[in-house]
Amino acid sequence: MTDAMDTTHIQKCFKGKTVFLTGATGFLGKVVIEKLLRTTEVRRVYILIRPKRGVKIQERITMWSRESPFERLINERPEALQRVSPIAGDCLAPDLGLSDQDRKLLASEVQFVIHGAATVRFDEPLHIALTINTRATKLMLQLAKEMKLLESFVHISTAFSNCVIQNIKEKFYPEHLDYSSEQILQISNLVSDKLLNNMEPALLGSFPNTYTYSKALAEDVILREAGTLPLCIFRPAIIIAAHKEPQIGWIDNLYGPMAILFGVAKGVLRIATIDVKTDVSLVPVDYCANLALACAWQTTKDERKEKEAPTIYQLAPSEGNKITNGEFINHALDGRMRFPLTKMIWYPFLHCITTMWLYPLAAFFYHTLPAYFFDLALWLQGRKPRLVKIYQKVHRTLMILGPFSCRSWEFETNNTDRLRNQLSAEDRKLYYFDMASLDWTEYFQSALGGMRVFLGKEPLTPESVAKGLKLIKRLKLLHHILQFGLCSVAAIALWFLLKLVV
Repeated sequence: MTDAMDTTHIQKCFKGKTVFLTGATGFLGKVVIEKLLRTTEVRRVYILIRPKRGVKIQERITMWSRESPFERLINERPEALQRVSPIAGDCLAPDLGLSDQDRKLLASEVQFVIHGAATVRFDEPLHIALTINTRATKLMLQLAKEMKLLESFVHISTAFSNCVIQNIKEKFYPEHLDYSSEQILQISNLVSDKLLNNMEPALLGSFPNTYTYSKALAEDVILREAGTLPLCIFRPAIIIAAHKEPQIGWIDNLYGPMAILFGVAKGVLRIATIDVKTDVSLVPVDYCANLALACAWQTTKDERKEKEAPTIYQLAPSEGNKITNGEFINHALDGRMRFPLTKMIWYPFLHCITTMWLYPLAAFFYHTLPAYFFDLALWLQGRKPRLVKIYQKVHRTLMILGPFSCRSWEFETNNTDRLRNQLSAEDRKLYYFDMASLDWTEYFQSALGGMRVFLGKEPLTPESVAKGLKLIKRLKLLHHILQFGLCSVAAIALWFLLKLVV
């Protein structure tokens, strides 16, 4: 412990305080906890954890000490995880699955709440998305109103909660909902899960999936029921691998753009429905964690009257530093020679199309047909065929992501920019989230290296990289031979066809 631990405003804000965090085992949640424990003298961090059969909740915390994102924390502050106390609960359960004892404990001790628990699956059944993303938010507000010492409540939403419009400001949009959150939750209590799921097309309206819809409803819950709680909403864009912390390029999931990067690197993904001219709204996970903590600090200073809506902070690429889908893909392809994997099924390349009706036909020739040949080879070797099933999942995912990979959005960040300007120079450096200063080329070099290490489970050693280079050169030669062969067959077929016609 050093005196420097309480020199900045944000560090002083959390010193000796108790935090309650939901979504702690998620991608962003782990980074928030790591940063909080490593840079502040927070007294206690209670985290809501769903019990797993055969695994005690405390054991899940103990296992963190062996995970990559906590490596630096354990080296610098070996006892840090002792300040983390798990609370058994479940956002799917009534009253969050909290025992009376734990509820009283939280109500009496907690000063900061960061509510990040959510299901981020785009194709989640409606009844589950509503329960976790919407109803649990209402239950969290009810719990927060019981907290005697509450200073700040940060609700983590998404910048795409209002994706039905193109220009999204830092404000609430209840007018985009055909039915209020109160009405939808009442309906969900009255009908069966199956019937509610069947009502999905009618209820969602213009919303492309249950994720964005249920997050929009959660914001409506807050608008209606937050009252005078010291509360704000944080809307991050698409969260991707870490830039600097807790480890350069750290990533632990295959959601959205990172799935595309990894699929291309493995030689699995070769064609996708992406408009290369549209912008892609990406934000590194460490920028999101830092802004969440900064939002918590700022909310302790705000005084809000009952009829005033809570402040909303959005994080997305700045106006002068945006990145297109085409540039994103180019960065991915640049990394194939810099960080080649040692386990690829084909030479990495990606063709993008925007004609939706053409995609199934193109995907058949680029993915499905080669997959059958690949699986046949596995079967002949006595191994289990797997590629056809993988491509079925890939195609389903690409169809779900389609509405987001062929459009651009504008995100206002006035409140976020204002918050950053109010930070001290020390806080701006320690809790950085300035998207205008992010060097995308440098970032993707880090992210692609992290992808190789954390997703591919391949070390960035000279020997491993050399092995990858050897493989990719061989696959590149085979790729060009195949291209030449297919072009030759097509030319011969065209020649015979013209000969028949003439």
